[in-house]
Amino acid sequence: MYVYQQATPSPAELPGINHATWAGEQEGLSQLSLWRQSMASGGSTPPHHHDCDEVVLCVAGLGELHVNGQVHRFGANSTLVLPSGVPHQIVNVGPMPLETLGILASSPVNTYAPSGEAMALPWRT
Repeated sequence: MYVYQQATPSPAELPGINHATWAGEQEGLSQLSLWRQSMASGGSTPPHHHDCDEVVLCVAGLGELHVNGQVHRFGANSTLVLPSGVPHQIVNVGPMPLETLGILASSPVNTYAPSGEAMALPWRT
């Protein structure tokens, strides 16, 4: 199938994060994944990295990208560019949900803790 009705993000196992995988391995892709996330005020991803490039588009809200010991503020219409292997964390610092689209250059997407240990994330909802 080439056209899909998209699900709204639903609660993931990570507190404060709603997630939907809009396209990935289950749709026949091997080199691309598309994620939509909504993060509650004060929510954050765990520190992590992927073994593929990632681009995150901020649709709404106010966030911080923690990467390489630095904090970068961003808001709607910002693009976060995260090369493969770069540990990062995204934090919602605004009063409203942080709405993002993530484009990752792999499917499935492997995710790792900063220590290098594989992380099983609940990203298929």
